[in-house]
Amino acid sequence: MISEDFINQVKEKILCALSEFSGKEVSDLPELTAEIPPQQELGDLAFPMFKYAKDLRMAPPKIAAEVQNRVTNCALIAKSEIKGSYLNIFLNRGILSQTALSKILQQKENVGTLPAKNEKVLIEFSCPNTNKPLHLGHCRNNVLGDSIARIYKKAGFDVATVNLINDRGVHICKSMLAYQKFGNGCTPESLHKKSDHLVGDFYVRFAKEAESENHLNDEAQEMLVKWEAKDPEVRALWEKMNNWAINGIQETYDKMGIHFDHVQRESETYILGKDIVQQGLEKGVFYKEKDNSIWVNNEDVGLDKKIVLRSDGTSIYITQDMGTAVMRQKLFGFDKMIYVVGSEQIYHFQTLFATMKKLGYKWADNCYHLSYGMVNLPEGKMKSREGKVVDADNLMEELQQMSYEVVCEKHPDWTNEEKLDIAKKISLGAMKYYLLNFNTGKDVLFDPKKSISFDGNTGPYLQYTTARINSLLKKAGNINCNFESLKNYSFRDEEWQVISTLMQFEHAIAQAAAEYSPLEICGYLYDLVRLYSKMYHELPIVTAEKQEEKEVRLMITKAVQYVLTSGLEMLGIDALEKM
Repeated sequence: MISEDFINQVKEKILCALSEFSGKEVSDLPELTAEIPPQQELGDLAFPMFKYAKDLRMAPPKIAAEVQNRVTNCALIAKSEIKGSYLNIFLNRGILSQTALSKILQQKENVGTLPAKNEKVLIEFSCPNTNKPLHLGHCRNNVLGDSIARIYKKAGFDVATVNLINDRGVHICKSMLAYQKFGNGCTPESLHKKSDHLVGDFYVRFAKEAESENHLNDEAQEMLVKWEAKDPEVRALWEKMNNWAINGIQETYDKMGIHFDHVQRESETYILGKDIVQQGLEKGVFYKEKDNSIWVNNEDVGLDKKIVLRSDGTSIYITQDMGTAVMRQKLFGFDKMIYVVGSEQIYHFQTLFATMKKLGYKWADNCYHLSYGMVNLPEGKMKSREGKVVDADNLMEELQQMSYEVVCEKHPDWTNEEKLDIAKKISLGAMKYYLLNFNTGKDVLFDPKKSISFDGNTGPYLQYTTARINSLLKKAGNINCNFESLKNYSFRDEEWQVISTLMQFEHAIAQAAAEYSPLEICGYLYDLVRLYSKMYHELPIVTAEKQEEKEVRLMITKAVQYVLTSGLEMLGIDALEKM
C-alpha cells in the first residue's frame, strides 16, 4: 500500500547499489521488482535477488548483503533484513508520514487532483428514449457516466459530458399512436401523474393492444413516415409528448444529481450521416447493392457487412452516429470520446469505430465504448414494453423511505426537514455505490435492502464514517499540525496502515481513469474506511494519553476526512456532517 513514488525512490537506490558493486550499468541489469511481504513484521517492501544470481555469479543472499551495505544511508529506509533470497526493507515511517499528511492537509478539498493532461475528453451517457421514464438500467448508466466524468476531471483531463436524447423513431411513434387512440386528451395535470410516466403508460398500452391488433405496428410505421415528412398534426403531437417525457426525465436527473454540459437530440442529428455515407461511397469505402441500399464491408477486420443507408434513402443508427461523431469533433475538438452504452451494443460500436477509421478519421482510434452489464431484479429481467421495470423515481422514493425510517429511529429529536435531507443523501449514496461497486462489464442483481445497509461494503457505511469523523473533529476543536514531530514519532501499526493507504489515493485515481472503473475508487475507499475504523476502535484519539499521540491521530483523521470526501465526490455521493 506504499505509494509508487516512494517505491520507485527505493528501487532506484537498490539498482544503484547493484550497479556499484557489480560494475554493470543499471540499464544492463534485469528489471527490479518490488513485492509486498505477506506479513507486516517482514517489512514494507521485499526485493528478490535471485534473478541477479546468474549474471553476477553470486548466491542471492550474498547479493542481498552487498546491496544492504550500500543502502544504509538512504533516508527513506529505516532498516533492512535479509530473508533467504530477499532483501526486506522497512521504510522510514516518519519521513513518509510527514510527506503524505502534510501534502493532504495542505491540499484540503483538492486532495488527489492530478496534474493537468491538456487532453479534452468527451463522455456520452444516459441517452434516454422519450417513450418512457428512466428505469433501473438507466440508473446504472447515469451513475457510471457521471462517475467516469468526475474521475477523469480529478485525473487532470478537460472533461465535457453530453447526452443524446433519442426522441425519434418508430418506438416513439408507438406511444404517440396509443395516446392518439386511447388518451382522450388527458394530460399529466388532469391525471396528477408525472409527465414521463404518463408517456410510458401509453408505450406499455401500445404493446398490449398490438398483441391482438397487428395493424397497430403498421400504423406506427406510417406515423413515422408522416413525422419524417413533417406532417403538422403528427409533429404537434410529437412535440407535446416529447416535452412531457423530457421534462419528466429532467426532474429525475435533478433528483439523482446528474447534469450534462451539452444536450443533443436525435431528431436534430439523425440525418447528419447521409453526407458522410455519400462521401464514403465516392471514396470506395462503401458500396451499393442492387436495391440501392449502401453497405460497408468490415470482414477484413473480423466484422461483418453492415448496411449504412436503406434502399429508400432513410438512415439507421450507425448513419446517425457517424454524423454525430464528426459534428462533435468539429464542435468540441475532443482528443478522446467515451460512449457509456450497454454491452448489448458492443458489436455496433466495433462497427462504428472500424468504419470511421476506414473513412480516414484518425481520431476514431481514440473513441472508446465503455460497455456495462444489465441490471436485473431478484425476480428476473426487466421489460419496458410489459411494464415490468423499476422506475428510477419509484426506486429512489423506496430507498429514501427506507432511509427515512432508519433516521427517524436513530434521531427522533431532529426536525423533519433534517431527517428528509439526510435520508435523501443516504438513499442516493446507497443506490450509486451499489451500482458502481461492480466490475463494469458484469450484470448486476440489484437488492434495495442490501444497498441501504449501514454495515459492510456499502455507500451508507462510508457516509456514516464521514459523519463520525466530522463529529470527532468537532469535539476535538483545532488541530495542531506539527509535521516536524512526525519524523521521530513511533507509529503504531494501526496508524501506519491508514497512512500507507492514504498514500495510494492518487494511484487509485489514475488506475480508475486508465481502466474506466469506479470500482477502483469504491474498493480503495472501503479499504481506507475499514482500516481507519480499526484505528478508531483500538486507539484513543481525542482522549489519547500523550499529546503527541492525540495530535498525530487527529492529523490522520483529518486527512482521512479530506480523502474520503474527495473519493465519494468522484462517485457522486455526498459526505455527511451528521448521521
